[in-house]
Amino acid sequence: MKSEENMESKGVSRRQMMIGTGVLAAGAAMAHLGGLLKTVEAKEGPTEKWPWPYEKLDPAKTAEIAYEEWYRVFCGAAVINSVVSQLREKVGEPYTSFPVDSFVFLEGGMVGWGMTCGSNTGAAIIANLIIGPRIAGSTAGHQISEDMFQWYSEASMPVFVPKNPKVTTELVKTTADSPLCHVSVGKWMKASGFPIGSPERKDRCARVAASNAYHLVELLNAWKDGKYEPTSSHAPVKEYGITAQMNCMECHGDDVPAAPMAKK
Repeated sequence: MKSEENMESKGVSRRQMMIGTGVLAAGAAMAHLGGLLKTVEAKEGPTEKWPWPYEKLDPAKTAEIAYEEWYRVFCGAAVINSVVSQLREKVGEPYTSFPVDSFVFLEGGMVGWGMTCGSNTGAAIIANLIIGPRIAGSTAGHQISEDMFQWYSEASMPVFVPKNPKVTTELVKTTADSPLCHVSVGKWMKASGFPIGSPERKDRCARVAASNAYHLVELLNAWKDGKYEPTSSHAPVKEYGITAQMNCMECHGDDVPAAPMAKK
């Protein structure tokens, strides 16, 4: 108390002391992170080098990993880790240092907001990580992401059945006609009768993540062999003048705003 009183008598408040301590702690943490990054750079080259190397994986094994990982980190991180965990063994860096668990926020269509299914987002992250971005001249990562979104929308989910399912109930399959979490899960819940917190709904989503991981690796393997051919027909900007899904009317009816079309 005396030290604090002395500090306050000199015009330094308790709040200022706490802020100063926080700044020092943050600075120390950033210095530590910087040291880790420099260590990786020294051993393997710059961490920002992109895209990253890929070795072909077994789709079934990848799906099993994704299924199990869903119960630890949920959909998006499960898909990401199903690929990254294997490439850590096959390739090493930069995958060894990749913080896969940081993508747990993709769960529930991004922290429960029901937006794009985390399985789709996780697949898109992996595709662009491995193949590279459109801005660098490679369109395959973008196209595989599109293919994954369309496949997810049109597939009767869940496709993959794990060897040792945690839920033995026979799960109904539904087609979302959308890449969105709340649409996909909502349609399944309506068809199955199981609520959001049920073991059946959870296992359904774990199997959906596994299904996405399986198909993602199929596409990546085809790309690695030079045999990948895009299949997505998604073209909303050309048809509607705005980035969008192709089935807005299903939920929104006449409330969909009309976008001004570009002059030809």
